[in-house]
Amino acid sequence: MEKFRAFRIDKDNGNISAGFAEVELEDLTEGDTVIKVSHSTINYKDALAATGTGRILRQYPLNGGIDLAGTIVESAHPDLEAGQPVVVNGCGLSETRDGGYAEYARVPAAAVVPLPTGIDPHTAMQIGTAGYTAALAIHRMEQNSQLPENGPIVVTGATGGVGSLAIDMLGGRGYEVVAVTGKTSEADYLRSIGATRTLLRDDIDKGKRPLEKAEWAGAIDNLGGDWLTWLTRTTQYGGNIASIGLTASHELNTTVMPFILRAVCLLGINSVDTPRELRLAVWRRLGGDLQPRHLDRIAGETISFDELPKHFDDYMKGTVTGRKVVKIS
Repeated sequence: MEKFRAFRIDKDNGNISAGFAEVELEDLTEGDTVIKVSHSTINYKDALAATGTGRILRQYPLNGGIDLAGTIVESAHPDLEAGQPVVVNGCGLSETRDGGYAEYARVPAAAVVPLPTGIDPHTAMQIGTAGYTAALAIHRMEQNSQLPENGPIVVTGATGGVGSLAIDMLGGRGYEVVAVTGKTSEADYLRSIGATRTLLRDDIDKGKRPLEKAEWAGAIDNLGGDWLTWLTRTTQYGGNIASIGLTASHELNTTVMPFILRAVCLLGINSVDTPRELRLAVWRRLGGDLQPRHLDRIAGETISFDELPKHFDDYMKGTVTGRKVVKIS
């Protein structure tokens, strides 16, 4: 195979550099499956890695991109055939192995998910890790007896990729969804994708008591910190809180009162190391009852591979609403 293009992240004397490079298949981390990558996407984690703001990569150099979709070129696994459309998300991409910002990827077959009927590679990247993580949270909550009739689900960080897709999926499942956002201009957008009502972060009194008025049957939290503390204080008896992100803070200062007096359940959502059977089950649901209804509104923008570097700063500034797909080849 001839050399191909990749967006590569490296470190020299503690300084992070990132840019396009010509690489060969043998330059990539090991794997028994080669994929021709057609699409990837941009996540906050990708921006952290590319700008050096966050310590995402555990070895250098690596191709960036925690998501990829494309078609199988070759695989040692009997269940994967040349030409088969597939998706890979998490599983160490752009952390311990080369990621999706390249024309080809080499990964272990265990990380590869055949695309469900009705989802092509472009659609898979409109969903991406963000949608997969949202679906995993809903799946875990429903395994723990979450039902639409229990009451409203509140979603923090609502205009981000995870938040937007969680709102869409929850609405499709019949849940009443309350979207929490700091962006006053995005109320119409949030209602258009499934939010029943919106709350502005600046208008919320998070309280100080161990238990405040119980308002939510469940929650999906992308913020962490005081916002997750607030959710523990205000979730109803038996409610589930899916903890996904830490864009506000990695700290959590709370008491045991919500857990022992209201039986609140705090569910940690890790989309990187999901066991394969659970990963397959969640992607099946993404092609079925959790398939997002408003993907073109949430992730309607597709950029070229050449344009990729100039978009990372927007993610770092928090000015992005929804998701962007990157057309690789």
